[in-house]
Amino acid sequence: MLSKEKLNRINELSKRAKTIGLTKQEEMEQKSLRTEYLQTFRNSFKDQLHSVTVVDDNGNDVTPDALKESKKSQNNKPMH
Repeated sequence: MLSKEKLNRINELSKRAKTIGLTKQEEMEQKSLRTEYLQTFRNSFKDQLHSVTVVDDNGNDVTPDALKESKKSQNNKPMH
């Protein structure tokens, strides 16, 4: 999860961009923060998706193969 300070800075830069504009340095900072935010969001979403198992009415695991493969590859990655 992105820190509260970084989220506040993203919002601050966004408001500033809409009103008085940003300097080149602020534009680069905004781009970097947005990239970090999106990466964090995507990783969180993948982690959430990897906890899902699809089961039919008969109790059979019908999780899509692509998700099963993604779970396997995620489990084989070393932890940070």
